[in-house]
Amino acid sequence: MTTKQFSNLIAGEWVAGTNYTRNVNPSDTSEVIGEYAQADAPQTARAIEAARAAAPAWAMFNTQARADLLEKAGVEIIARKDELGALLSREEGKTLAEGIGEVVRAGNIFKFFAGEVLRKSGELISSVRPGIDVEITREPVGVVGIIAPWNFPSAIPAWKIAPALAHGNCVVFKPADLVPASSWAIADVLHRAGFPAGVFNLCMGRGSVVGEAILSDPRVDAVTFTGSVETGRKVAQKALATMKKFQLEMGGKNPLVVLDDADLKTAVEAAVNGAFFSTGQRCTASSRLIVAAGIHDKFVAALVERMKGLVVDNALKAGVHIGPVVDKSQLEQDLFYIGEAKKEGGKLAFGGNLLTRETQGFYLEPALFTETVNTMRINREEVFGPVASVIRVKDYDEALAVANDTEFGLTSGICTGSLKHASHFRKHSQAGMVMVNLPTAGVDYHVPFGGRRGSSYGPREQGRYAQEFFTTVKTAYIAPLV
Repeated sequence: MTTKQFSNLIAGEWVAGTNYTRNVNPSDTSEVIGEYAQADAPQTARAIEAARAAAPAWAMFNTQARADLLEKAGVEIIARKDELGALLSREEGKTLAEGIGEVVRAGNIFKFFAGEVLRKSGELISSVRPGIDVEITREPVGVVGIIAPWNFPSAIPAWKIAPALAHGNCVVFKPADLVPASSWAIADVLHRAGFPAGVFNLCMGRGSVVGEAILSDPRVDAVTFTGSVETGRKVAQKALATMKKFQLEMGGKNPLVVLDDADLKTAVEAAVNGAFFSTGQRCTASSRLIVAAGIHDKFVAALVERMKGLVVDNALKAGVHIGPVVDKSQLEQDLFYIGEAKKEGGKLAFGGNLLTRETQGFYLEPALFTETVNTMRINREEVFGPVASVIRVKDYDEALAVANDTEFGLTSGICTGSLKHASHFRKHSQAGMVMVNLPTAGVDYHVPFGGRRGSSYGPREQGRYAQEFFTTVKTAYIAPLV
């Protein structure tokens, strides 16, 4: 059987790649989902040229027509949620329920930003000089390069592409090379929705080729990136070289604090969801479980018992809680950190074993370490897998100090029955997002997303705050004609 090939979208046309890469199902490595085009530097330059040529007309495009195009895309994505959700789960390894949920979220993001097109506003204020008015408006940045990660192959592209287009920018989009199918599906939806040629361009391929071409081209006005801290720093350096506007979403080492007065079931469910669902492959995962001494032993015992009931298997199977790790390289990274935690004195309370299933895949039993301290490598570096560690603390004050003792600052959580402690934690947690009696992972699509320190740089993503990155402010002074 011939494997289907999928092309790049450049200047409104599907363009064959210089070569193709195979997209393999991590739940069943014998299945090739498709072969996806690899753009080279000249093709990426053509996409940038097309975006630059389309930018003036798209910036002035009829407001209602632009909103209609985004709405049309969102409606189709949601209508095809079962099909696209299964595709996502096949290529990334999320459970089918998670895959469908992510696709629905992507569709809702497009629908939200369709509304944002019509909600644009400005300011008209009086100058300090008599008879002069001051008008403050927002305009598109221009051509936006989008570099997306593999762990949310529908949602993260959507929350970058939709606001970029809504605010009048043209896009050159490079999805993660590991999971091109979901991004190609979004590109196909946008193409058939009727966006003008060159407004949206898809260039699949390696970061060292496509990403480098986007970052080094002065015709690209802004770059939004989600990925590792190491790559994010390189993106920043490259963007500065050509004075591009840039936005970075990177790693996390997110704490979930469990106090003595927490509801045990609530705390355990928050920990399981935040640490292990989506195979722990979320920048918002709660990988540090900071637990007060009074509840520590009960919490660990209940958490281990809950972990025993988690089903790890093929992402498309019914009743599965955790799918495979995304690929061999990521699996090796997870196993490396499990080994490091053991070397540093952590006690493996549960899991951490490779699993064999009916289909050949990258299956890892979720791992829980106890007797760890915050200086251990397992608590300093992002593992990005189904691995969590417990840090015992004596009280709330120590819990807060440990929670904030990290180079990251994306999200944090606390489980407590105390309004006093919940309120204090919300104000003093040094993270961009704070959860109370909820998992650290799981955010809404219509509110700002982002963190501090090594986790994020630049304006927030999603919601109304997206305009801070995808627009530039213009101040106009108007004097009446005499």
